[in-house]
Amino acid sequence: MTPDEAAAALGVTKRVLMDSYRRWRIPYLKVGKHVRFRTRDLHNWVDARMQGG
Repeated sequence: MTPDEAAAALGVTKRVLMDSYRRWRIPYLKVGKHVRFRTRDLHNWVDARMQGG
């Protein structure tokens, strides 16, 4: 997933995502100089942070 796609999936802006993905410990891949996110990693990251039900 590109940062634009990942930001849309999380409901944040690309700028917020790119400023925060390391701090939030979202798993990412470096492909050359580009940052990419795997869909399943993003879903697992969100699921791990769900509170309540």
